[in-house]
Amino acid sequence: MLTSITDGILCCLTGKTDNLVLPLESSEPSDGFKFVEVKPGRVLRVRHIIPERPPPGAEEKAVGKKEEASERDGSPVDSGDADISVHCKRKITVYRNGQLVIENLGDVLHSEILQCQDGDLEPCSTVEVELADYKEIASSPDPKPVPPPVPPPQGEQKPAPPPRRRRRKPKRTLMIDSKRVITSCKGTHSDVALFFIHGVGGSLDIWSSQLDFFARLGYEVIAPDLAGHGASTAPQIAAAYTFYALAEDLRAIFKRYARKRNILIGHSYGVSFCTFLAHEYPDLVHKVVMINGGGPTALEPSLCSIFQLPSCVLHCLSPCLAWSFLKAGFAHQGAKEKQLLKQGNAFNVSPFVLRAMMSGQYWPEGDEVYHAELTVPILLVHGMCDKFVPVDEDLRMAEILLFGFLKVIDEGSHMVMMECPETVNTLLHEFFLWEPDMSSKNSLQGEKEQTAAKTDALQTLKHKKNGDK
Repeated sequence: MLTSITDGILCCLTGKTDNLVLPLESSEPSDGFKFVEVKPGRVLRVRHIIPERPPPGAEEKAVGKKEEASERDGSPVDSGDADISVHCKRKITVYRNGQLVIENLGDVLHSEILQCQDGDLEPCSTVEVELADYKEIASSPDPKPVPPPVPPPQGEQKPAPPPRRRRRKPKRTLMIDSKRVITSCKGTHSDVALFFIHGVGGSLDIWSSQLDFFARLGYEVIAPDLAGHGASTAPQIAAAYTFYALAEDLRAIFKRYARKRNILIGHSYGVSFCTFLAHEYPDLVHKVVMINGGGPTALEPSLCSIFQLPSCVLHCLSPCLAWSFLKAGFAHQGAKEKQLLKQGNAFNVSPFVLRAMMSGQYWPEGDEVYHAELTVPILLVHGMCDKFVPVDEDLRMAEILLFGFLKVIDEGSHMVMMECPETVNTLLHEFFLWEPDMSSKNSLQGEKEQTAAKTDALQTLKHKKNGDK
Protein backbone atom coordinates (compact mmCIF):
# COMPACT_ATOMS: atom_id res chain seq x y z
CA MET A 1 0.00 0.00 0.00
CA LEU A 2 2.22 2.76 1.11
CA THR A 3 5.44 3.81 2.48
CA SER A 4 8.61 3.53 0.69
CA ILE A 5 10.48 6.63 1.82
CA THR A 6 7.30 8.42 2.87
CA ASP A 7 7.11 7.17 6.41
CA GLY A 8 10.88 6.93 6.51
CA ILE A 9 11.40 10.58 7.34
CA LEU A 10 9.70 9.87 10.66
CA CYS A 11 13.06 8.79 12.06
CA CYS A 12 15.56 10.62 14.21
CA LEU A 13 13.15 13.49 14.86
CA THR A 14 14.15 13.79 18.49
CA GLY A 15 17.81 12.94 18.00
CA LYS A 16 17.47 9.83 20.19
CA THR A 17 18.58 6.40 19.06
CA ASP A 18 17.66 4.15 21.98
CA ASN A 19 14.14 3.02 22.74
CA LEU A 20 12.81 3.34 26.26
CA VAL A 21 11.84 -0.11 27.53
CA LEU A 22 10.37 -0.32 30.99
CA PRO A 23 10.89 -3.40 33.18
CA LEU A 24 8.46 -6.24 32.66
CA GLU A 25 7.48 -6.21 36.33
CA SER A 26 5.42 -3.09 35.66
CA SER A 27 3.29 -4.94 33.13
CA GLU A 28 0.05 -3.33 34.31
CA PRO A 29 0.69 0.22 35.52
CA SER A 30 -2.15 2.51 36.53
CA ASP A 31 -1.93 4.63 33.34
CA GLY A 32 -3.30 1.83 31.15
CA PHE A 33 0.00 0.66 29.64
CA LYS A 34 0.93 -3.02 29.56
CA PHE A 35 3.92 -4.95 28.25
CA VAL A 36 3.10 -8.08 26.27
CA GLU A 37 5.75 -10.64 25.36
CA VAL A 38 4.68 -11.84 21.91
CA LYS A 39 7.84 -13.96 21.55
CA PRO A 40 10.75 -14.72 23.85
CA GLY A 41 12.61 -11.45 24.28
CA ARG A 42 10.17 -9.58 22.01
CA VAL A 43 8.08 -7.30 24.20
CA LEU A 44 5.56 -4.76 22.93
CA ARG A 45 4.12 -1.87 24.87
CA VAL A 46 0.32 -1.80 24.63
CA ARG A 47 -2.11 0.81 25.86
CA HIS A 48 -5.27 -1.02 26.88
CA ILE A 49 -8.19 0.95 28.26
CA ILE A 50 -11.23 -0.92 29.55
CA PRO A 51 -14.18 1.37 30.31
CA GLU A 52 -16.25 0.97 33.44
CA ARG A 53 -19.19 -1.29 32.69
CA PRO A 54 -22.37 -2.10 34.60
CA PRO A 55 -22.29 -5.27 36.69
CA PRO A 56 -23.17 -8.54 34.97
CA GLY A 57 -26.89 -8.90 34.37
CA ALA A 58 -27.61 -5.18 34.56
CA GLU A 59 -27.99 -4.83 30.78
CA GLU A 60 -30.36 -7.81 30.64
CA LYS A 61 -32.48 -6.35 33.44
CA ALA A 62 -32.64 -3.02 31.63
CA VAL A 63 -33.78 -4.70 28.43
CA GLY A 64 -36.40 -6.68 30.37
CA LYS A 65 -37.79 -3.49 31.90
CA LYS A 66 -38.02 -1.90 28.44
CA GLU A 67 -39.90 -4.91 27.13
CA GLU A 68 -42.34 -4.79 30.04
CA ALA A 69 -42.90 -1.09 29.49
CA SER A 70 -43.46 -1.63 25.77
CA GLU A 71 -46.08 -4.29 26.49
CA ARG A 72 -47.96 -1.88 28.76
CA ASP A 73 -48.00 1.14 26.47
CA GLY A 74 -47.57 -0.59 23.10
CA SER A 75 -44.39 1.30 22.18
CA PRO A 76 -41.67 -0.43 20.13
CA VAL A 77 -38.53 -1.69 21.81
CA ASP A 78 -35.22 -0.13 20.81
CA SER A 79 -32.95 -3.10 20.39
CA GLY A 80 -29.82 -0.95 20.03
CA ASP A 81 -28.23 -3.00 17.23
CA ALA A 82 -30.33 -3.83 14.18
CA ASP A 83 -28.70 -6.77 12.46
CA ILE A 84 -28.66 -6.32 8.69
CA SER A 85 -27.44 -9.15 6.49
CA VAL A 86 -25.49 -8.19 3.38
CA HIS A 87 -24.79 -10.71 0.64
CA CYS A 88 -21.24 -10.22 -0.65
CA LYS A 89 -20.79 -11.97 -3.98
CA ARG A 90 -18.05 -10.92 -6.41
CA LYS A 91 -16.39 -12.27 -9.50
CA ILE A 92 -12.79 -11.08 -9.94
CA THR A 93 -11.05 -11.73 -13.25
CA VAL A 94 -7.34 -11.09 -13.79
CA TYR A 95 -5.96 -10.98 -17.33
CA ARG A 96 -2.41 -11.50 -18.51
CA ASN A 97 -1.94 -7.81 -19.30
CA GLY A 98 -2.62 -6.97 -15.64
CA GLN A 99 -6.20 -5.77 -16.16
CA LEU A 100 -8.50 -6.44 -13.23
CA VAL A 101 -12.26 -6.71 -13.78
CA ILE A 102 -14.55 -6.88 -10.73
CA GLU A 103 -18.23 -7.77 -11.00
CA ASN A 104 -20.47 -7.45 -7.95
CA LEU A 105 -23.09 -10.16 -8.25
CA GLY A 106 -24.70 -9.99 -4.80
CA ASP A 107 -26.96 -7.46 -3.12
CA VAL A 108 -26.44 -3.80 -3.95
CA LEU A 109 -25.64 -1.66 -0.93
CA HIS A 110 -26.80 1.95 -0.88
CA SER A 111 -25.80 3.94 2.16
CA GLU A 112 -24.01 6.99 3.43
CA ILE A 113 -21.96 7.75 6.50
CA LEU A 114 -24.41 9.80 8.54
CA GLN A 115 -23.52 12.92 10.44
CA CYS A 116 -23.28 12.58 14.22
CA GLN A 117 -26.60 13.66 15.69
CA ASP A 118 -25.36 14.04 19.27
CA GLY A 119 -22.61 16.27 20.49
CA ASP A 120 -21.23 19.55 19.19
CA LEU A 121 -18.44 18.04 17.10
CA GLU A 122 -19.05 18.54 13.41
CA PRO A 123 -16.70 17.58 10.59
CA CYS A 124 -14.69 20.36 9.03
CA SER A 125 -15.06 21.14 5.36
CA THR A 126 -14.61 17.85 3.54
CA VAL A 127 -14.88 16.58 0.01
CA GLU A 128 -16.61 13.20 0.04
CA VAL A 129 -16.10 10.59 -2.65
CA GLU A 130 -18.45 7.69 -2.02
CA LEU A 131 -17.81 4.34 -3.68
CA ALA A 132 -20.70 2.76 -5.55
CA ASP A 133 -20.54 -0.85 -4.47
CA TYR A 134 -21.96 -1.98 -7.74
CA LYS A 135 -19.66 -0.62 -10.49
CA GLU A 136 -20.61 -0.56 -14.14
CA ILE A 137 -17.86 -2.40 -15.96
CA ALA A 138 -17.38 -0.38 -19.09
CA SER A 139 -14.86 -2.73 -20.64
CA SER A 140 -16.35 -6.16 -20.12
CA PRO A 141 -14.22 -9.06 -21.44
CA ASP A 142 -17.30 -10.90 -22.67
CA PRO A 143 -18.67 -9.82 -26.03
CA LYS A 144 -22.05 -8.15 -25.91
CA PRO A 145 -24.87 -10.02 -27.64
CA VAL A 146 -25.42 -8.76 -31.16
CA PRO A 147 -29.05 -8.59 -32.38
CA PRO A 148 -29.89 -10.67 -35.43
CA PRO A 149 -29.35 -8.77 -38.69
CA VAL A 150 -32.37 -7.44 -40.54
CA PRO A 151 -32.62 -8.96 -44.02
CA PRO A 152 -32.02 -6.30 -46.71
CA PRO A 153 -34.66 -5.57 -49.38
CA GLN A 154 -34.45 -7.51 -52.63
CA GLY A 155 -32.02 -6.08 -55.13
CA GLU A 156 -29.71 -4.52 -52.54
CA GLN A 157 -26.30 -5.86 -51.63
CA LYS A 158 -26.11 -7.68 -48.30
CA PRO A 159 -23.95 -5.73 -45.81
CA ALA A 160 -20.79 -7.34 -44.56
CA PRO A 161 -21.18 -9.08 -41.17
CA PRO A 162 -19.62 -7.31 -38.17
CA PRO A 163 -16.13 -8.49 -37.26
CA ARG A 164 -16.05 -11.18 -34.61
CA ARG A 165 -14.44 -10.26 -31.29
CA ARG A 166 -11.88 -12.60 -29.92
CA ARG A 167 -12.38 -13.56 -26.30
CA ARG A 168 -9.35 -13.22 -24.09
CA LYS A 169 -8.53 -16.04 -21.76
CA PRO A 170 -8.26 -14.86 -18.16
CA LYS A 171 -5.15 -15.63 -16.22
CA ARG A 172 -7.07 -16.06 -12.98
CA THR A 173 -10.70 -15.99 -11.87
CA LEU A 174 -11.90 -15.76 -8.26
CA MET A 175 -15.40 -16.10 -6.88
CA ILE A 176 -16.31 -14.63 -3.47
CA ASP A 177 -19.64 -15.59 -1.93
CA SER A 178 -20.29 -14.73 1.71
CA LYS A 179 -22.91 -13.20 3.94
CA ARG A 180 -22.03 -10.59 6.52
CA VAL A 181 -24.02 -9.01 9.28
CA ILE A 182 -23.35 -5.28 9.66
CA THR A 183 -24.52 -3.49 12.80
CA SER A 184 -23.77 -0.30 14.59
CA CYS A 185 -21.25 -0.46 17.43
CA LYS A 186 -22.23 0.93 20.79
CA GLY A 187 -19.41 1.86 23.13
CA THR A 188 -21.12 0.38 26.17
CA HIS A 189 -21.16 -3.10 24.65
CA SER A 190 -18.52 -5.42 26.01
CA ASP A 191 -18.14 -7.24 22.69
CA VAL A 192 -16.64 -4.25 20.83
CA ALA A 193 -12.89 -3.47 20.73
CA LEU A 194 -10.97 -0.82 18.79
CA PHE A 195 -7.41 -1.54 17.62
CA PHE A 196 -5.16 1.39 16.61
CA ILE A 197 -1.99 0.55 14.59
CA HIS A 198 0.62 3.19 13.76
CA GLY A 199 3.08 3.31 10.85
CA VAL A 200 6.85 3.54 10.40
CA GLY A 201 8.53 5.87 12.87
CA GLY A 202 5.42 6.46 14.96
CA SER A 203 4.10 4.97 18.18
CA LEU A 204 0.83 4.61 19.99
CA ASP A 205 1.32 8.21 21.15
CA ILE A 206 0.15 9.51 17.76
CA TRP A 207 -3.32 8.18 18.67
CA SER A 208 -3.54 9.96 22.04
CA SER A 209 -6.51 12.14 20.99
CA GLN A 210 -8.39 9.17 19.56
CA LEU A 211 -7.67 6.87 22.50
CA ASP A 212 -8.88 9.40 25.05
CA PHE A 213 -11.93 10.34 22.97
CA PHE A 214 -13.23 6.81 22.45
CA ALA A 215 -12.33 5.67 25.95
CA ARG A 216 -14.56 8.46 27.31
CA LEU A 217 -17.37 7.23 25.05
CA GLY A 218 -17.10 3.80 26.64
CA TYR A 219 -15.16 1.90 23.97
CA GLU A 220 -12.45 -0.61 24.83
CA VAL A 221 -9.31 0.55 23.00
CA ILE A 222 -6.04 -1.27 22.29
CA ALA A 223 -2.98 0.45 20.77
CA PRO A 224 0.42 -1.31 20.54
CA ASP A 225 3.91 -0.01 19.79
CA LEU A 226 5.49 -1.89 16.89
CA ALA A 227 8.83 -3.55 17.58
CA GLY A 228 11.58 -0.93 17.73
CA HIS A 229 9.05 1.88 18.23
CA GLY A 230 7.88 3.76 21.29
CA ALA A 231 8.67 1.76 24.43
CA SER A 232 8.74 -1.70 22.81
CA THR A 233 11.96 -3.69 22.61
CA ALA A 234 14.22 -3.06 19.62
CA PRO A 235 15.97 -6.28 18.51
CA GLN A 236 19.27 -5.60 16.73
CA ILE A 237 18.52 -7.92 13.83
CA ALA A 238 16.99 -6.81 10.53
CA ALA A 239 14.77 -9.91 10.24
CA ALA A 240 12.80 -8.69 13.26
CA TYR A 241 11.33 -5.82 11.21
CA THR A 242 10.05 -7.53 8.08
CA PHE A 243 6.37 -7.23 7.25
CA TYR A 244 5.74 -10.85 8.18
CA ALA A 245 7.53 -10.56 11.53
CA LEU A 246 5.56 -7.45 12.48
CA ALA A 247 2.32 -9.00 11.20
CA GLU A 248 2.83 -12.00 13.49
CA ASP A 249 3.38 -9.65 16.44
CA LEU A 250 0.10 -7.90 15.71
CA ARG A 251 -1.65 -11.22 15.19
CA ALA A 252 -0.64 -12.18 18.74
CA ILE A 253 -1.91 -8.86 20.09
CA PHE A 254 -5.17 -9.21 18.17
CA LYS A 255 -5.80 -12.76 19.38
CA ARG A 256 -5.09 -11.69 22.97
CA TYR A 257 -7.51 -8.74 23.07
CA ALA A 258 -10.07 -9.50 20.32
CA ARG A 259 -13.76 -9.41 21.19
CA LYS A 260 -16.79 -10.54 19.25
CA ARG A 261 -16.75 -7.38 17.10
CA ASN A 262 -13.45 -5.65 16.41
CA ILE A 263 -12.66 -2.48 14.49
CA LEU A 264 -9.15 -1.91 13.09
CA ILE A 265 -7.81 1.63 12.61
CA GLY A 266 -4.47 1.95 10.81
CA HIS A 267 -2.30 4.85 9.69
CA SER A 268 0.15 4.75 6.78
CA TYR A 269 2.14 1.49 6.96
CA GLY A 270 -0.19 0.35 9.73
CA VAL A 271 -2.99 0.10 7.13
CA SER A 272 -1.23 -2.90 5.60
CA PHE A 273 -1.42 -4.76 8.89
CA CYS A 274 -5.11 -3.90 9.25
CA THR A 275 -5.71 -5.36 5.80
CA PHE A 276 -3.77 -8.47 6.75
CA LEU A 277 -5.80 -9.02 9.92
CA ALA A 278 -9.12 -8.33 8.19
CA HIS A 279 -8.22 -10.91 5.55
CA GLU A 280 -7.08 -13.47 8.12
CA TYR A 281 -10.00 -13.01 10.53
CA PRO A 282 -13.07 -12.05 8.47
CA ASP A 283 -15.48 -13.27 11.15
CA LEU A 284 -13.87 -11.22 13.93
CA VAL A 285 -13.06 -7.98 12.11
CA HIS A 286 -16.23 -5.89 12.00
CA LYS A 287 -15.03 -2.71 10.25
CA VAL A 288 -11.72 -1.15 9.14
CA VAL A 289 -10.48 2.46 8.97
CA MET A 290 -7.55 3.30 6.67
CA ILE A 291 -5.92 6.70 7.23
CA ASN A 292 -3.56 7.85 4.47
CA GLY A 293 -2.75 4.25 3.57
CA GLY A 294 -2.24 4.61 -0.17
CA GLY A 295 -3.26 2.33 -3.01
CA PRO A 296 -3.98 -1.42 -3.10
CA THR A 297 -0.54 -2.46 -4.31
CA ALA A 298 1.82 -5.16 -3.11
CA LEU A 299 4.62 -3.92 -0.87
CA GLU A 300 8.18 -3.85 -2.16
CA PRO A 301 11.32 -2.74 -0.31
CA SER A 302 12.34 0.80 -1.04
CA LEU A 303 15.24 2.49 0.67
CA CYS A 304 16.17 6.11 0.18
CA SER A 305 19.90 6.67 -0.23
CA ILE A 306 20.04 9.10 2.70
CA PHE A 307 19.13 6.32 5.14
CA GLN A 308 22.05 4.22 3.96
CA LEU A 309 24.39 6.67 5.65
CA PRO A 310 26.08 5.68 8.93
CA SER A 311 24.02 6.05 12.08
CA CYS A 312 26.22 8.81 13.45
CA VAL A 313 25.67 10.89 10.31
CA LEU A 314 21.92 10.37 10.50
CA HIS A 315 22.02 11.43 14.12
CA CYS A 316 23.68 14.72 13.11
CA LEU A 317 21.11 15.22 10.34
CA SER A 318 18.15 14.69 12.67
CA PRO A 319 17.24 18.44 12.89
CA CYS A 320 17.07 18.62 9.08
CA LEU A 321 15.00 15.47 8.92
CA ALA A 322 12.66 16.82 11.57
CA TRP A 323 12.14 20.04 9.61
CA SER A 324 11.62 18.10 6.37
CA PHE A 325 8.96 15.93 7.94
CA LEU A 326 7.30 18.95 9.56
CA LYS A 327 6.89 20.52 6.11
CA ALA A 328 5.73 17.34 4.37
CA GLY A 329 3.76 15.65 7.15
CA PHE A 330 1.71 18.64 8.35
CA ALA A 331 -0.39 21.12 6.41
CA HIS A 332 0.88 23.97 8.61
CA GLN A 333 4.22 24.45 10.34
CA GLY A 334 3.27 26.41 13.43
CA ALA A 335 3.95 26.05 17.13
CA LYS A 336 1.17 23.49 17.49
CA GLU A 337 2.71 21.16 14.91
CA LYS A 338 6.19 21.56 16.39
CA GLN A 339 4.84 20.66 19.79
CA LEU A 340 3.18 17.53 18.36
CA LEU A 341 6.55 16.38 17.07
CA LYS A 342 8.13 16.72 20.50
CA GLN A 343 5.45 14.97 22.54
CA GLY A 344 6.33 11.62 24.04
CA ASN A 345 8.11 8.91 22.08
CA ALA A 346 6.03 9.44 18.95
CA PHE A 347 9.02 9.76 16.62
CA ASN A 348 11.86 8.24 18.55
CA VAL A 349 13.20 5.57 16.17
CA SER A 350 16.82 4.57 15.72
CA PRO A 351 18.39 4.69 12.24
CA PHE A 352 18.94 0.92 12.34
CA VAL A 353 15.25 0.23 13.01
CA LEU A 354 14.18 2.67 10.33
CA ARG A 355 16.49 1.13 7.73
CA ALA A 356 15.34 -2.37 8.63
CA MET A 357 11.65 -1.37 8.55
CA MET A 358 11.92 0.16 5.10
CA SER A 359 13.94 -2.68 3.62
CA GLY A 360 11.56 -5.22 5.17
CA GLN A 361 8.42 -3.93 3.44
CA TYR A 362 8.02 -7.00 1.29
CA TRP A 363 4.45 -8.31 0.95
CA PRO A 364 3.77 -9.65 -2.56
CA GLU A 365 0.39 -11.11 -1.53
CA GLY A 366 -1.09 -7.69 -0.79
CA ASP A 367 -2.06 -6.85 -4.37
CA GLU A 368 -5.34 -5.56 -5.81
CA VAL A 369 -6.95 -8.99 -5.79
CA TYR A 370 -6.10 -9.39 -2.10
CA HIS A 371 -7.85 -6.11 -1.30
CA ALA A 372 -10.80 -6.89 -3.57
CA GLU A 373 -11.46 -10.00 -1.50
CA LEU A 374 -12.21 -7.93 1.62
CA THR A 375 -15.92 -7.95 2.46
CA VAL A 376 -15.94 -5.69 5.53
CA PRO A 377 -17.04 -2.02 5.48
CA ILE A 378 -13.97 0.19 5.17
CA LEU A 379 -13.61 3.94 5.75
CA LEU A 380 -10.76 5.68 3.91
CA VAL A 381 -9.57 8.99 5.40
CA HIS A 382 -7.19 11.11 3.34
CA GLY A 383 -5.61 14.47 4.14
CA MET A 384 -5.83 16.69 1.08
CA CYS A 385 -2.44 18.31 1.82
CA ASP A 386 -0.63 14.96 2.17
CA LYS A 387 2.66 15.21 0.25
CA PHE A 388 3.55 11.57 0.92
CA VAL A 389 0.47 9.76 -0.41
CA PRO A 390 -1.27 11.08 -3.56
CA VAL A 391 -5.05 11.19 -3.43
CA ASP A 392 -5.16 9.07 -6.59
CA GLU A 393 -3.93 6.10 -4.58
CA ASP A 394 -6.83 6.29 -2.14
CA LEU A 395 -9.21 6.78 -5.07
CA ARG A 396 -7.95 3.54 -6.55
CA MET A 397 -8.35 1.84 -3.20
CA ALA A 398 -11.96 3.01 -3.02
CA GLU A 399 -12.63 1.57 -6.46
CA ILE A 400 -11.24 -1.83 -5.52
CA LEU A 401 -12.97 -2.25 -2.16
CA LEU A 402 -16.46 -3.71 -2.02
CA PHE A 403 -17.82 -1.55 0.85
CA GLY A 404 -15.45 1.43 0.71
CA PHE A 405 -16.09 5.07 1.60
CA LEU A 406 -13.52 7.81 1.02
CA LYS A 407 -13.45 10.99 3.10
CA VAL A 408 -10.99 13.72 2.08
CA ILE A 409 -10.23 16.35 4.73
CA ASP A 410 -9.18 19.67 3.22
CA GLU A 411 -7.23 20.90 6.25
CA GLY A 412 -5.33 17.67 6.92
CA SER A 413 -2.06 16.22 5.72
CA HIS A 414 -0.27 12.92 6.39
CA MET A 415 -0.69 13.22 10.17
CA VAL A 416 -4.35 14.24 9.90
CA MET A 417 -5.39 12.47 13.12
CA MET A 418 -2.97 14.74 15.04
CA GLU A 419 -3.73 17.90 13.06
CA CYS A 420 -7.52 17.61 13.02
CA PRO A 421 -8.37 15.33 15.96
CA GLU A 422 -11.97 16.51 16.36
CA THR A 423 -12.72 15.99 12.67
CA VAL A 424 -11.15 12.54 12.58
CA ASN A 425 -12.79 11.47 15.84
CA THR A 426 -16.19 12.52 14.54
CA LEU A 427 -15.75 10.72 11.23
CA LEU A 428 -14.63 7.55 12.98
CA HIS A 429 -17.49 7.69 15.46
CA GLU A 430 -20.00 8.17 12.64
CA PHE A 431 -18.58 5.15 10.89
CA PHE A 432 -18.72 3.02 14.04
CA LEU A 433 -22.39 3.89 14.50
CA TRP A 434 -23.23 3.48 10.83
CA GLU A 435 -25.60 0.81 9.56
CA PRO A 436 -26.31 0.06 5.90
CA ASP A 437 -29.64 1.16 4.48
CA MET A 438 -30.96 -1.80 2.52
CA SER A 439 -34.29 -0.20 1.59
CA SER A 440 -33.04 0.89 -1.84
CA LYS A 441 -30.97 -2.16 -2.77
CA ASN A 442 -31.28 -3.54 -6.30
CA SER A 443 -32.75 -0.24 -7.46
CA LEU A 444 -31.70 0.66 -11.00
CA GLN A 445 -32.62 4.31 -10.55
CA GLY A 446 -30.64 4.50 -7.35
CA GLU A 447 -27.68 2.90 -9.11
CA LYS A 448 -27.68 5.54 -11.84
CA GLU A 449 -27.93 8.37 -9.33
CA GLN A 450 -25.13 6.88 -7.23
CA THR A 451 -22.86 6.50 -10.26
CA ALA A 452 -23.56 10.07 -11.38
CA ALA A 453 -22.86 11.40 -7.88
CA LYS A 454 -19.58 9.52 -7.75
CA THR A 455 -18.51 10.92 -11.13
CA ASP A 456 -19.35 14.50 -10.10
CA ALA A 457 -17.46 14.11 -6.82
CA LEU A 458 -14.40 12.76 -8.61
CA GLN A 459 -14.40 15.68 -11.03
CA THR A 460 -14.80 18.19 -8.19
CA LEU A 461 -11.93 16.60 -6.28
CA LYS A 462 -9.60 16.64 -9.31
CA HIS A 463 -10.46 20.27 -10.14
CA LYS A 464 -9.77 21.28 -6.54
CA LYS A 465 -6.48 19.40 -6.56
CA ASN A 466 -5.38 21.09 -9.80
CA GLY A 467 -6.47 24.46 -8.46
CA ASP A 468 -4.34 24.03 -5.33
CA LYS A 469 -1.31 23.37 -7.51
